[in-house]
This record gives sequence, C-alpha cells and structure tokens, in this order.
Amino acid sequence: MSGKLFKNFSFFSATLSFFILVGIFAVLFSYAQDALHEFGFDFLYNETWEADEDDEGGIFGGYVPIVGTLLSTLIAMAIATPLAMGIAIFLTEIATEKLVKPVSIAIELLAAIPSIIYGMWGLFYFAPIVQATVGGNGVGLLTAGIVLAIMIIPFMAAITRDAMNTAPSVLKESAYAMGATKFEVIKDVVMPYAKGGIIGSIILALGRALGETMAVAFLIGSVMSIPSRVTDPTTSIPVLLANNFAEAQDLEMSSMYYLALILFVVSFAIISMAKFYFLGRKTV
Repeated sequence: MSGKLFKNFSFFSATLSFFILVGIFAVLFSYAQDALHEFGFDFLYNETWEADEDDEGGIFGGYVPIVGTLLSTLIAMAIATPLAMGIAIFLTEIATEKLVKPVSIAIELLAAIPSIIYGMWGLFYFAPIVQATVGGNGVGLLTAGIVLAIMIIPFMAAITRDAMNTAPSVLKESAYAMGATKFEVIKDVVMPYAKGGIIGSIILALGRALGETMAVAFLIGSVMSIPSRVTDPTTSIPVLLANNFAEAQDLEMSSMYYLALILFVVSFAIISMAKFYFLGRKTV
C-alpha cells in the first residue's frame, strides 16, 4: 500500500467514526422527540414509569434508571479501580517471570467471558453469598455493582499493565541507584510515566460499566424504585431498555429513546471530560 493510499484510508476511517457518532445521536434525538415534547426536562426527575391500558400513552420518567445506572457504575468503579491497579503493579514490578505469563493469561481470559455468563454466575452463586453476608434478598444494587466490577477489572488491569511496561528501565534503575524504595519507584516513576495509559484504562472501563446490560439485568432486580439501601433492587437504563423495548409502543417507545439519548450524552460527557482534562495534560 502506497503512502498516499494509506494516508487516505486512515483519514477515511477517522472521518467515518465521527459520522457514526453523529448518526447515532441524530437517530436517538429524532425518535425521542415525542417524549421530549411531552415531558421535557421533568423526565429527568420523574420516578413514575406507567403506560396506559391501551399502550398509547402514559407517564414516563427516567429518574430511577438514571440513578440506578450511576450508582451501579460508581460501586463498580470504586471496587475495580484499586484492584486493577494492584494487579497491574504486581505483574509489572513485583511478580517473578514465571508468574507474569500465567497470571496475565488468566486476566485476559476473564475479559473474554461473555457477560451473560457473569450474570448467571452472579445470580445463582454470588447473590446468595451477598444475601448471607450483608442482608437483602441477594439481588440488588450491591450485587450488580460487585459483579460489574469483576467484569471490568480485566480491561483496566491489562491496559494499565501495558502502560506501566512502557516505563524506561533506565529511569527506574536511576531511582533505585539514588536509594529509592520499590514503593517510591512505583509511585514517583512508573505511575507518573504511565499516567495517560492508566487514565485511558479507567475511561474505557467506565464506558463499559455504564452500558453493561445482560449481567446487570440478572442481578439488579429490575424494579422501578429508588433504593434506600445498597442491597435494595432497582433498575438501570440498559436493563429497562432490554426488558421493555420489544413490547413498547408510541410514547413509551419514544421515552426509551429519550433514556438512550441520556445514556449516550452522559457517557460522552464523562468520557470527554476525563479525556480532555486528564489526557490533555503532560504525563510526566
């Protein structure tokens, strides 16, 4: 492939991704028009989701699934981030060569397991453990958040490990020569050098946590209520869409597109802010 052809192909690929993004937004915004005109911004604060008997109207609000999505993602990120950082540090700075390869393969295999498997495992084996340990009926916000954390750990750990491996050995050896401990080398040399990759891994994991559907559908309870305790069941945007989209009509269907538009905007806003704020700064 000539240089000019390769350049044109790369430009086409980059431009295509931009138009796909704009196209998704345009479709969601177009189909959400009825709900936007009917409910406006009150949709964001309304906890009711109730269709009329003829399925042509009703009152629909997105407050419960929005809160459920944000809380389950927050729990997952709070659990997954320190564990993934610990795994990456262990693999790059502490583990022996004999351990690095099998542990790395195990982490990558965890990322290859379909989400429905995580959901079934969580429902039949993990939920009873949560019920016996912290109460509740086992199915709820906490269980969904923990299993979601287990799902995103491999992505975060693998990308962070690769980023940390790019830290030049000469920098680390120089730090050791000046009397730095291993902890100081990791904290002051490796992590600042790999900062961009670490933040990128967190952003990718956050995107997956926000949009995960199947595993969360098994575990969050699919109940339209705000949880008063972390073990209470609730629902999330992807779960509500997956459970109701096939049977929804007219205004309820438009309300679901409104919810999908909110999820799209929230995901885009969070990831954009993180990317431009953190990755736009110098990493060393």
